[in-house]
Amino acid sequence: LMPTKEVTETQLLRLLSNTPLQVEVDLIRTATHTPVHVNPEHLKSFYKFFDDVKDKYYDGMIITGAPVERMAFEEVDYWNELCDIMEWAKTHVFSSFFICWGAQAALHYYYGLDKYLLKHKLTGVYRHHINTNKMKRKILRGFDYEFYAPHSRYTTVLKEDIASIKSLDILAESDEAGVYLVAEKDGSRFFVTGHSEYDTDTLDKEYKRDLADPHIVAEIPKNYY
Repeated sequence: LMPTKEVTETQLLRLLSNTPLQVEVDLIRTATHTPVHVNPEHLKSFYKFFDDVKDKYYDGMIITGAPVERMAFEEVDYWNELCDIMEWAKTHVFSSFFICWGAQAALHYYYGLDKYLLKHKLTGVYRHHINTNKMKRKILRGFDYEFYAPHSRYTTVLKEDIASIKSLDILAESDEAGVYLVAEKDGSRFFVTGHSEYDTDTLDKEYKRDLADPHIVAEIPKNYY
């Protein structure tokens, strides 16, 4: 769902390639929304539609962020299609991983949680800490107690709302950026509110993009330059 699909593909595939396991990947695009920031030939060559894969079963699924977080979920033109995919994942995907707006969308769809507009864009690299009573979770293997990760978003989900869902664990959070990593107790879903997949120059490119937009008050990424 990210507008810069070729960049995001590379970021995610580079991380997935760190595993010794052989990973086969299907890239999926929405049928109800036509991207305008990517070469149509690239989409045609490398992307499938949901209808092409809905009879398959997967070990994992990643739903990325999207630059639509200031819109109500139901106003996003591909919302119904995304809901169909998230419902399908209940029976066809072993474990799902949701990033930034994708995490907010999934928390809303699966648990009815709302997102809230921030006064200013949350952008920068922030210090986080692991909740020590969750250190045994496999996804945290190799993490230090404190770690840094980028955020880039206009909305947030409240910690108290997430904590009210008994099947969810808050694994990591930030004093400045809020909840960062949330997981279903059974490992079927993971939610990341930031962008740990970003390259070192991604926030710089986003900041320059915002500066060029007369309708946006560009926020300098914190702890970055």
